[in-house]
Amino acid sequence: MEIISMKTDYAYREVFSHENVRKQFLSDVMGIPLGEIRRVRVVTPFLWKRRARQKQGILDMALEMDSDAKVNVELQVRRQSAWTKRELFYLAKMFTEDLRAGQDYGKLRRCVSIGLLDFKLTEREKYHSVYRLREEDGTELTDLLEVHIVELCKALNGTEAVDDWIRLFNAESEEDLKMIKARNAGIREAIRAIREMSLRKNLRYLYEEHLKRVRDRRGEDEYVRNEGKEEGRAEGRTEGKTLKLISQVRKKIRKNNSAEEIADMLEEEPISIARICELIRNHPDWDDERIGSELKEWEKNISGISG
Repeated sequence: MEIISMKTDYAYREVFSHENVRKQFLSDVMGIPLGEIRRVRVVTPFLWKRRARQKQGILDMALEMDSDAKVNVELQVRRQSAWTKRELFYLAKMFTEDLRAGQDYGKLRRCVSIGLLDFKLTEREKYHSVYRLREEDGTELTDLLEVHIVELCKALNGTEAVDDWIRLFNAESEEDLKMIKARNAGIREAIRAIREMSLRKNLRYLYEEHLKRVRDRRGEDEYVRNEGKEEGRAEGRTEGKTLKLISQVRKKIRKNNSAEEIADMLEEEPISIARICELIRNHPDWDDERIGSELKEWEKNISGISG
């Protein structure tokens, strides 16, 4: 049986809504004994912005540990240019965002970035890399900044605690889940959550309908290219329709309509309308173009998984 992939945005967030899963994941990735992690809470993913024109940082999953350390967990399905610089930008913002003018540097907290990449960032066989600030001879300066890179597409050696998590993110069927010999309660709880999501008829229907529409759209785009039509103009028309749809959704939200009601009234795909509603409500300062850009990136991620 096909399951809902952990590489989809809503499955990823649903599984990590379980605190036991979050604690076990951080324990396995960061090498911290589980008993030393009492609490891991989800916090706002928006990084503080000092100036109006300063680039806003948005994290995939922002966590805070009871040790006062801050952790950003990012799932990146598609390759991005300058990914390393982008990751360091977010890490630097995390580190400095808590310090206000006149405050002591002692208030700065340890910040850890965990990147789950569905592409090869390096040509090394190693699939879990950990980077800190060290001297040339290996002497560590500080552990205040730490970057973990987990490359999901590389072959596993079966000896690292993170291996089962990689198998979980790569799982596409019930058979794949059964192959994961879960050694801890956190992994088992994550597997149960995926199975429950995969069995929910309404969520399953939305997921499969969305994948069908993505595949159909890609087929239509291929036809257009084969017919020699200008792709840029077609994309412009699509973006125009998207902006019009976002504007319509805004109006419906102001009238306190739910995402399900809006999808029914506009005769649009429920999962896309739900995503637009989420973006509008979580980012009241974003204009329609910014919402459209985030929606496009989200659809690309879903498309990558379905392909």
